[in-house]
Amino acid sequence: MERSDVLIVGGGNAGISLAARLLRDGASDVAVVAPQPVHRYKPLLNYVGAGEATMADLERPMADVVPDGCTWIRDGVEAVDPAAMTLHTRGGRTLHCDTLVLCPGLVEDWEATPGLLQAYADGWVASTYVPGSTPQVWPRLSSVRGGSVVFTVPPEPASCAPTALKPLLMACDSWRRAGVLPSVDVRLVLPAATATGIPEADRYLEETFADYGVEVLREARIVRVDWDTHALQVTSRTGPRILEDIVFAHAVPHYRAPGWIADAGLSAGEASGLVDVDPETLRSRRHESIWAIGDAADLATRPSGGALRKQVDVLARNIAAAQHGEQLKRYDGYTVMPITVSHRKLMLNEVDRDGAASPSVPFLDPFKPRRWPWLFDRYGLPQVYWRRILRGKV
Repeated sequence: MERSDVLIVGGGNAGISLAARLLRDGASDVAVVAPQPVHRYKPLLNYVGAGEATMADLERPMADVVPDGCTWIRDGVEAVDPAAMTLHTRGGRTLHCDTLVLCPGLVEDWEATPGLLQAYADGWVASTYVPGSTPQVWPRLSSVRGGSVVFTVPPEPASCAPTALKPLLMACDSWRRAGVLPSVDVRLVLPAATATGIPEADRYLEETFADYGVEVLREARIVRVDWDTHALQVTSRTGPRILEDIVFAHAVPHYRAPGWIADAGLSAGEASGLVDVDPETLRSRRHESIWAIGDAADLATRPSGGALRKQVDVLARNIAAAQHGEQLKRYDGYTVMPITVSHRKLMLNEVDRDGAASPSVPFLDPFKPRRWPWLFDRYGLPQVYWRRILRGKV
């Protein structure tokens, strides 16, 4: 049996930045379980889908981002035994730890939308949420000169779902500049009544949808994809509908937490299977030595990279505090949902758990679209990510 003081499941932003932060704070025995050979800065996937970035801009070998002093266990999780504080891998290894942190991210739930996977394989459906299909998005969108195009926002749980609007709005801006927008029938399938649930942000977005001529289907979802006929069966608050002769669909799959979380009794029992934690302390409600952050944790706020920066800071402090019997820090649910409204303007949408504005820059309206947040989101933040966030310096 292999043993670690702190065992982190997940090699994304959450797992790598937390490992680096713990090591910088003096931890000496930290291991990360992650099977993937490549690490991706996921926010740039939306810019690949708008022709503003390439996959090379957002990918690095995992070996290059695992922090010095951290043990990388290149394997996947098969099962977790919370009582014994052990983890069993797909490769047959048994890992024991004193502290277990779960941040494995979410997995696609293809079965939730029959026919969607086949449509991805056929090529007329793709999305920036599925990295393998991301390079197909911009060539398809930029070649559109008319016809019906559909975009979706995934229902919760999802990784910062409102950012799925980025490819839609940047594509509309491109079609307008190319003079073809009036010939394109653009529809948006929203899982809720509005795009974000934040009144200040939704006001700007509704104006933008109207300006581009986007038809919004509210409280809606795709229930079936007829991949061979390029048709989508949609249900919404106005009833069922069939969208036919689709030229291209940016249809994001539904997501769920990895099944081993619920199998281990670590979820609250909902279908999503998210890790059941105290959303303020990030600690499991049932096991004091188990913690969770990121997309797979039930934190009562929308997950995002900005949220992770706050979560990593709170969790690193709380792991140390728990070891010394000290009072735990509290996470206020801060998150950021950056949404482009054109090729050069972006709204940050920074809020706390209650939806109140929580701007990083004091006295600045975080909901107003501006040029400088677009430039920072596209060019500045990726550099901060590679040079500071993944090194535990933020």
